[in-house]
Amino acid sequence: MNRSIQSEGANGIIKWNRAYTRARRRGLEGLNLEIGMICIGFNLHKFYLKCRKAESVAA
Repeated sequence: MNRSIQSEGANGIIKWNRAYTRARRRGLEGLNLEIGMICIGFNLHKFYLKCRKAESVAA
């Protein structure tokens, strides 16, 4: 089976670099909330780094 490499990279970064080891909430609703918050934080961090890089290039 072919697997997308894009999601593997993001999961690896979240699990290894951010030291996320296990879910801390119970139930499907809590788990969805936790995964959603982690994804939002991951994307905000990427956006911050992109903006910071653009500022340094413009300056």
